[in-house]
Amino acid sequence: MTVAVSVPEVIATLPGPWQQRQLAEVNDAVVRLAQLHGECPWHYHDEDELFLCWDGTFRLELEGREPVVMTPGSVFVVPRGLRHRPVADEPAHALMVEKPETKQFGN
Repeated sequence: MTVAVSVPEVIATLPGPWQQRQLAEVNDAVVRLAQLHGECPWHYHDEDELFLCWDGTFRLELEGREPVVMTPGSVFVVPRGLRHRPVADEPAHALMVEKPETKQFGN
């Protein structure tokens, strides 16, 4: 990456809920941006997944645990192997840090 990326400009190009755009690669990880709205399917990953709430509010529902409410500026790491799903009652945007091979809806 040789230029700065404008997150608001990328948000404006997202076609709808659960669509992702890769913003950057850093070391062995990628930074992705997604619009959240509604319920994502339950899934898990073989690696940790970091969420940073950019705008709006959403919750991370975690199997067997209390949901985590995410507000702008909140960061939470979903541990590998834990079934989870983001749920947003209104549109929200999140940055995720994960491995390049991580599938959007898990394994």
